[in-house]
Amino acid sequence: MGAVHVVIPARDEELLLPRCLESVEQARRALRAARPDLLVDVTVVLDRCRDRTALVVDAARVHRHTVDFGMVGATRDAGVRWALASSARNGIAPEDLWIACTDADTVVPPHWLTRQLELAQDHDAVIGTVEPFGLTDTAVLARWRARHHLVEGHPHVHGANLGVRGSTYLEVGGFLPVALDEDVDLVRRIRSHTSRWVATDAVRVASSARRVSRCRGGFADAILALEDEVG
Repeated sequence: MGAVHVVIPARDEELLLPRCLESVEQARRALRAARPDLLVDVTVVLDRCRDRTALVVDAARVHRHTVDFGMVGATRDAGVRWALASSARNGIAPEDLWIACTDADTVVPPHWLTRQLELAQDHDAVIGTVEPFGLTDTAVLARWRARHHLVEGHPHVHGANLGVRGSTYLEVGGFLPVALDEDVDLVRRIRSHTSRWVATDAVRVASSARRVSRCRGGFADAILALEDEVG
């Protein structure tokens, strides 16, 4: 592996993005300490942002790429292809580029990238787990945990915690321009394409349990549905 590129889609995320970028920077520093030979970049893809998200990105001194899709699948794909093009300019082939995907409302652990790269020695995709943070209703949290298996070999797919080799991404066609389940669709095609993938809890991240969703049927809507069940 010659390079790692973290891709983060964002739409009006000035409040939550700073914490995300701080955690990604800690993960990047940990990886650089373990693998000083690697080029490690971060790109935030700004999709129809009307707030000060761009200023947050600039303050963090990471790359930003602006699009006008209003659709998470197309936004993620634009970020990955931006990363592939950037790596190519540095002479890094797609098979030597690891793409790590997360979300602007997500906090990753310090070992997030280091562990992914360890797993990438034998795998072309790493499918991680997600847990909510900021969820104060214990009944809702208990219901969520009862339905989510935070274990090795888990059945879940989250765009907020997904790693893939650049060449594999291209071979399966990448994220499609859809408004929902772009991550599930990509992983389905990866699993059909290769057996070199792993579903693991070793790189668990935490996503905001906010109630305002950026897309219909997303993580926030799932939390709201659980609240309705609990009553």
